[in-house]
Amino acid sequence: MQLTFLGANGTVTGSRTLVEAGGLRILVDCGMFQGFKTLRDRNWAPMPVDPATIDAVLLTHAHIDHSGALPLLVKQGFKGPIWTSAATAELCEILLLDTAHLQEEEARYRNRHAATKHSPAMPLYTAQDAKRCLTHFRRVAPDGALELGHGVRVRFAPAGHILGASSIKIEHGGKSALFSGDLGRDDDLVMNPPTKGLEADWVVTESTYGNRLHTTKDPVEVLGDVIRRTVARGGVVVIPAFAVGRTQSLLYSLYCLREAGAIPHVPVMLDSPMGIDATQLYQRYNDEHRLSDADCAGIARMTHFVRDVEESKALMRQRYPMIIIAGSGMVTGGRVLHHIAYYGPHSRNSIILSGFQAGGTRGASLAEGAHTLKLFGEYVPIRAEVTQIDGLSAHADQAGLLGWVKSLARKPEQVFVIHGEPTAADTLRLRITETLGIPARVPEYRDSFELPESGSA
Repeated sequence: MQLTFLGANGTVTGSRTLVEAGGLRILVDCGMFQGFKTLRDRNWAPMPVDPATIDAVLLTHAHIDHSGALPLLVKQGFKGPIWTSAATAELCEILLLDTAHLQEEEARYRNRHAATKHSPAMPLYTAQDAKRCLTHFRRVAPDGALELGHGVRVRFAPAGHILGASSIKIEHGGKSALFSGDLGRDDDLVMNPPTKGLEADWVVTESTYGNRLHTTKDPVEVLGDVIRRTVARGGVVVIPAFAVGRTQSLLYSLYCLREAGAIPHVPVMLDSPMGIDATQLYQRYNDEHRLSDADCAGIARMTHFVRDVEESKALMRQRYPMIIIAGSGMVTGGRVLHHIAYYGPHSRNSIILSGFQAGGTRGASLAEGAHTLKLFGEYVPIRAEVTQIDGLSAHADQAGLLGWVKSLARKPEQVFVIHGEPTAADTLRLRITETLGIPARVPEYRDSFELPESGSA
């Protein structure tokens, strides 16, 4: 069995790992690169492995940094199945189509306003590309077991984090590799905890929060504090949020605050078509999360769902306090760009960053205290109050990641640490080695490793 790391090395985006076993070539995740331009440019380059030679894709979950390059893979010649959980398949239909639509919209906007270095600006992929990709999706059985043939067996296990998120184990020739995917928290507001006690010879783990512990300060209280301050000065709260996971945690937090009388009853606007669709899926997959039917119904009553573009634009003509949740979570695209461009220059307003911001993203610039932000080719002043709330993250922190590795039924021969900024990944590597006594390393982009199978020389 051979592993080649084709993404999420030194970054939390672009997750892609090639597994070669039993004569098959299997890609675990196929995410979009985000953040620094040197990373984003990889999205436009041909895949480092000919997609036509890949037999299957195993997808851990629907977030774009894990699934967003699948339409490109198909566009460049992939013809095999994309295996994933039922909830992930449904979420990808929402996310990939919307991502394609947003890229088409942004290309049109840049061409219309001549805000592009390329003439004409083109989307990375189109809605038609996304639809073609979706025909390749296959759903694994409820027990997570999958036979790929050639003696290759696969097992999906719930990972928490978001609906449908899975850890994936691949076995062949008496050896196995386990991919954590993105791991959720044991104490997550919405999702059930990740599966513990798995086992494998090699383990590939994420490290998004590999050098940090989640704050002990209640993030819901912090959220309430910012909202009360902003409403008192007549401002608008803008919250960039991922459509899946973060949006639902925010809505539940706002619902709890409203029910407790801890914030004023100002309008809550969810300005994200895919966030709306994803939120509705939570009612159908209620065995995968902690929310009751009453909670879901209460959230629906509280929230005004904004689908139409004209209605989204109309939000910027309002003169009363409100809360706007819109994508994307790292301010890399989507409707939130327009809201920040409009509300960001005014000190009465607030921008709440509700989770991790990858290096090179606009969200990271805001978190670092940027006084201007480049939006649609122009620099916009940022005078709004900016607050980052880390406690709402759906990722396990360092203690959670170590706890998951420690829970393995037996010590693996090797742990590979990916999907983290360089400091986070290396800190987790060191902690795994020193506290758990397990060899660990941080692979570089395109590094390959061979796992000898039983009976081989």
